[in-house]
Amino acid sequence: MAAPASRQVRRRARAAPRPRSAEDWWWDRLAPRGSGYHLLQSDSMLLVLSEPGPARPRAQRRASRRTPRQPPRGPSAAAKPKAGLRSEAAAAPAPAPAPTPTPEEGPDAGWGDRIPLEILVQIFGLLVAADGPMPFLGRAARVCRRWQEAASQPALWHTVTLSSPLVGRPAKGGVKAEKKLLASLEWLMPNRCPSVSPQLVGECCPRLTFLKLSGCHGVTADALVMLAKACCQLHSLDLQHSMVESTAVVSFLEEAGSRMRKLWLTYSSQTTAILGALLGSCCPQLQVLEVSTGINRNSIPLQLPVEALQKGCPQLQVLRLLNLMWLPKPPGRGVAPGPGFPSLEELCLASSTCNFVSNEVLGRLLHGSPNLRLLDLRGCARITPAGLQDLPCRELEQLHLGLYGTSDRLTLAKEGSPFLTQKWCHTLRELDLSGQGFSEKDLEQALAAFLSTPGGSHPALCSLNLRGTRVTPSTVSSVISGCPGLLYLNLESCRCLPRGLKRAYRGLEEVQWCLEQLLTSPSPS
Repeated sequence: MAAPASRQVRRRARAAPRPRSAEDWWWDRLAPRGSGYHLLQSDSMLLVLSEPGPARPRAQRRASRRTPRQPPRGPSAAAKPKAGLRSEAAAAPAPAPAPTPTPEEGPDAGWGDRIPLEILVQIFGLLVAADGPMPFLGRAARVCRRWQEAASQPALWHTVTLSSPLVGRPAKGGVKAEKKLLASLEWLMPNRCPSVSPQLVGECCPRLTFLKLSGCHGVTADALVMLAKACCQLHSLDLQHSMVESTAVVSFLEEAGSRMRKLWLTYSSQTTAILGALLGSCCPQLQVLEVSTGINRNSIPLQLPVEALQKGCPQLQVLRLLNLMWLPKPPGRGVAPGPGFPSLEELCLASSTCNFVSNEVLGRLLHGSPNLRLLDLRGCARITPAGLQDLPCRELEQLHLGLYGTSDRLTLAKEGSPFLTQKWCHTLRELDLSGQGFSEKDLEQALAAFLSTPGGSHPALCSLNLRGTRVTPSTVSSVISGCPGLLYLNLESCRCLPRGLKRAYRGLEEVQWCLEQLLTSPSPS
């Protein structure tokens, strides 16, 4: 009798209700039973979701598709009784099947319609910020009315790119991408852009500030002028790799030049006319000017009057002449130096071919730019450290002097690198000396400037490119030890370093590993 009694005690203990915790109490208050909602907890948020509507089991859906006359198949079917034998079970009538529970009548709106519109717009905003509005919003608008209303919110349509991501791929991939683009446009045109014409763009987008016509052709002067008049806040124009006539661009600048801030151009035979408008003070508030070469490189050098550009664009902050063969126009005898660019912060003259940039040209460009922060002179083999030392800028943060693909016949400077680091060691964050011909002793003196910064503070250097230089292991060890914030170090093709260490190091761990290897490796013979 003791055993049954103990079993009853255990059963009562199991059946006894557990005390509810405060957490369970709060969960029941947020989503009580029978309310149609349940909670889903994640690492950083608590979601209150509606429970899905009643769904028919898969077995019932399959059974409903069968006709009543179709006999059941498979081993579960009842075997036929043999002739002459009749059992009571066979003679008895078959029991009536249990009634199948039918789902509640009425259409189920789905969980997408139960989410508030504000939350749905925020979810769409996260996806748009990551991948852009197209093609996601176009596809989401086809789900239901609530999703279409959320996808049509103006807050989600800041930037729209209608270019194929498979440019240059095989023909099969290009056709597939074109079909996807056309499918997206089928929804985009009637909902966001009724017709891609300057008149309707001006009417539908009066607050347009940036216009990119990359790869476009056939844009007329009347269309651009109409767009400039309709969009009073338009201040940036990108014409890279486009076939827009220079007369149309000049007409646009004459109409909207007073408010233009940024302009991107691709060098061609028509660039001279556009630059002529800039030199005539057509855009006095211009801050960013970039002129680069296209796919088909033009062998005709661009003559740029430096002083006239300084007078026409006095507010220029960024000037980029990328991969151009440009020749500065001589100032003439007795001509006073230009006003300079007082607000210039970035000058990029990078080129992979031979150019005519010299110390004298650099002085004409930067003699009035004390606030320069970035100076990119990659490929400018005629620039020497002595010419850089005379520049008025004192707070330079990025200096790129790398030589890539230059001819071996050029005579490179072997001394003078300490002039650069001693002048800007307290502010320099990125330094590129790739391909320069400075000697081992000269580089040692130059990089030693980062070890004795004024005030005893740590140097700001975080990126150093010494690819193809004569830097020694001791010099590299010293600069790594003295620059704790160094995150990038390129030592490729450095002939004075031991084998196995001539590579690029990214991140603090890799740079420190390089230091350990240099301290333990024997010096090269």
